[in-house]
Amino acid sequence: MMNLSKSSNPVLKESTFSRGYTAQSDVMTVNGTVNKTALMLLLVIAGAVFTWNKFFDAVASNPEAGLAAVGPWLAIGGIGGFITVLVTVFRPQSSGISAPIYAVFEGLFLGGISAIFEMQYSGIVMRAVMLTLAVFMVMLFLYRSGIIKVTQKFMLGVVAATAGIALVYFVSFIAGMFGAEMSFLYGNSNLSIGISLVVVAVAALNLVLDFSFIERASESGAPKYMEWYGAFGLMVTLIWLYLEILRLLSKLASRN
Repeated sequence: MMNLSKSSNPVLKESTFSRGYTAQSDVMTVNGTVNKTALMLLLVIAGAVFTWNKFFDAVASNPEAGLAAVGPWLAIGGIGGFITVLVTVFRPQSSGISAPIYAVFEGLFLGGISAIFEMQYSGIVMRAVMLTLAVFMVMLFLYRSGIIKVTQKFMLGVVAATAGIALVYFVSFIAGMFGAEMSFLYGNSNLSIGISLVVVAVAALNLVLDFSFIERASESGAPKYMEWYGAFGLMVTLIWLYLEILRLLSKLASRN
């Protein structure tokens, strides 16, 4: 029997799904989680369209005004998203409210970031979106067909890789505060592109763990409100995957 606590997504843990659970007939289902994931995706898109339009409306009158127009919204989306993540993680019972709010905040952030990349490299956002959806569908197929089996070793490997990436990003952030540059992460060298490919692959493998976790949590009879929490966890991975693909494409485009 697989241990549900072994998910590399920090918001999807067995203890969270079982927290405060009492026997009830209204339980979590995979279909319910899928529906709520779709709703969260629509909210992300709505928020992204808002900041995207803000950026390009400003650019239309002044090419230098785009960042100033979306800067406050980027801050609101980033900070608001971080706060709602904490609220959702520590109080999953409120995920029916906090998860949709998180989706809106992340949409505001993603729309602004995407517009900035689009201004630099025309067409990059559509390619990133299509690649993200393609990776999602491929990983779902590989999981449902049994081609990728979520074994204990597989989970431990993905968990270790994800933790390693998080550590490198954290060290990079701290180093940046002291003026140190880590060009191997953010440049467009072969090494930097190779690292981005690895990170994208790890993010994609996290989707498989999320699929498995949500399915097994549903089978275990988790409470109904955890459909929102499961959708929230899956959305966290999808957003990470999209941002990493966007970064990878920007590195490739900058070499042309």
